[in-house]
Amino acid sequence: MQIPSVYIHIPFCQQICHYCDFTKFFYNEKLADDYLSALEKEIKSYIPEKKIAPRTIFVGGGTPTALSKEQLKKLLIIIDRYHDIAACSEYTFEANPGDLDEEKVKLLKSFGVNRISLGVQVFDDMMLEKIGRLHKVKDVYTNIDRLLNAGLTNISIDLIYALPGQTVDQFEQTVDEALRFDLPHYSSYSLQIEPKTVFYQRYKKGKLSKPPEESEASMYELLQKKMMAKGKKQYEISNFAEPGFESKHNLTYWNNEYYFGFGAGAHGYLPGKRIVNIRPLPAYIKQAEENGRPVLHEEPISRREQIEEELFLGLRKTEGVELNNFEAKYGENFEQVYGGVLPYLKERQLIVVADNKIALTEKGRLLGNEVFQEFLLDEKDV
Repeated sequence: MQIPSVYIHIPFCQQICHYCDFTKFFYNEKLADDYLSALEKEIKSYIPEKKIAPRTIFVGGGTPTALSKEQLKKLLIIIDRYHDIAACSEYTFEANPGDLDEEKVKLLKSFGVNRISLGVQVFDDMMLEKIGRLHKVKDVYTNIDRLLNAGLTNISIDLIYALPGQTVDQFEQTVDEALRFDLPHYSSYSLQIEPKTVFYQRYKKGKLSKPPEESEASMYELLQKKMMAKGKKQYEISNFAEPGFESKHNLTYWNNEYYFGFGAGAHGYLPGKRIVNIRPLPAYIKQAEENGRPVLHEEPISRREQIEEELFLGLRKTEGVELNNFEAKYGENFEQVYGGVLPYLKERQLIVVADNKIALTEKGRLLGNEVFQEFLLDEKDV
């Protein structure tokens, strides 16, 4: 079976951000060398013979561009060795502003990378320092200029809102500055205080708080309004793009399609199972070197779970879930499975069912988790 997408995790960072709960470690040259060797062993164990031709490749982290130029080139060679890059319509690298000197930009371009996702977060130097970021606002301008000059024009900016101490006016300034670049894609997420982060420890000690919920809602509504005014269509709860520049890789997730996940702590989704890799680097490297399968555990996915995830993920998209696709995929009439919850959600104006689709309303997007829990099924329902 053709697996449409590949995710590759590079867990190294020059500094650990206070909010981040992804698998990440301080950059160490020797450890990074060992990691790349182990990563290739893992990839080869799944792709042992000829190259595969995925629709999308996404290299995330951590910070892939925290690698040295030599290591970045080695990584690009490894990816090229097992994947038909010419057949890949979207090849994305995550990067931090300030990491991309001219040589790294040219290197990425020369190996076929055609999309860059920049972790900007906020256009405010004081706020960047408070959340543990190393870059400054000026670095965003420098790096975007370098990318554009190299012909890498498919650029996405990531922003975070509802940061500690952030006001609606401050977030508006960040959105306005981000939109001045007039890039084809923007993502913006509200801060989540996750366990095992610096912010979580401060929150537990009463030394950190988020803005009130009404301010967070105002920030989200402001974001939607300003993106729409600049021609960036909202196609998912947190993502906005010019037509044709939606993230094909992330749509793999939201369409509940299969993907490989390579690297420490990476998750993969293959027919009938989800695979979760070992997170600690020494253990990941040891297991990958021994047998190429540094798997922490495999989770079988039942039919019920597949259907639930189809709704949880699909409803994140503005266009929602196509009922014909649902029925073709699962052999079930949608209303027979979920007819019991639809009147309640419609009455609360959280969903709309029209044109053979079910989608969240504006109110439903603000209360997404409440909607999603209504689509949990009993085993007897399927």
